[in-house]
Amino acid sequence: MIYRIVHRTTYKYKYPIAFGNHVACLTPRSLERHRCLWTDLRITPRPSTRSERVDYYGNQLSFFTIQEPHKQLVVEARSEVEVDGERRGIPETSPAWEDAAGSLPEDHSSAAVEAYQFVFESPRIKPSAEFAAYAQRSFTPRRPIAEAVLDLTGRIHRDFVFDAKTTTVRTPSEEFFRKRRGVCQDFAHLQIACLRSLKLAARYVSGYLRTYPPPGKPRLVGADASHAWVSVFCPGTGWMDLDPTNDLVVGNGHVTLGWGRDYGDVSPLRGLILGGRDHTLKVSVDVAPVEG
Repeated sequence: MIYRIVHRTTYKYKYPIAFGNHVACLTPRSLERHRCLWTDLRITPRPSTRSERVDYYGNQLSFFTIQEPHKQLVVEARSEVEVDGERRGIPETSPAWEDAAGSLPEDHSSAAVEAYQFVFESPRIKPSAEFAAYAQRSFTPRRPIAEAVLDLTGRIHRDFVFDAKTTTVRTPSEEFFRKRRGVCQDFAHLQIACLRSLKLAARYVSGYLRTYPPPGKPRLVGADASHAWVSVFCPGTGWMDLDPTNDLVVGNGHVTLGWGRDYGDVSPLRGLILGGRDHTLKVSVDVAPVEG
């Protein structure tokens, strides 16, 4: 399956922006059975400088500077990604979760060393006894880690409500936990907080999810949105990707942009500006299969 993705972000400012430095994380990653065929980033106004680099986590970032006064910034990322067959799912057998957590500090393999950094607190995710207590209803003694993670994913999906109007990108996991309402970023942050509270390695994944219109209704161009899910490290198997917002094992309908400790590492667009004051933001995403 080949997906064509158009991700358009529009900022409109009340007063002109004199200068802006920006970073975009909008290039899909190439992974096993998941390949970025091409990508194109279109920016208006035209940047005075632009460069590309790969960050610490292997994500492709685009840096650009706009030095002319402007009251609107439009960033449109276009790409095609080929998803070939079923992606890695959940193993049939896995170690007890306590063994998985306990092995990481002593395992000096490259995979374990890479994973261990995702055990700790990050700027937007703070492990706590409260999160550990919620997780332990799924992580009972000696339960296989894969089975426990699936159970936790299902519980978060059932216990919390998707609501795009309740939270913002700055809402802490503790507030989402109390309100029980939020967006995919909140679902992912909460599950990661629960897993890290048990000393398990979990990372935040940013990307897209193909959606389907209701029966008999046309697909609305631009109606999709960026998405987020969770990746959990299982010794001997590798990373397991789960989507707590939808209670899914990540599959062919998910397209990966990048990953990091939390949303702050892989936000699609961020930066610093001089001027502007109040602004409005509009984001539209279209994920569609390429016919033929």
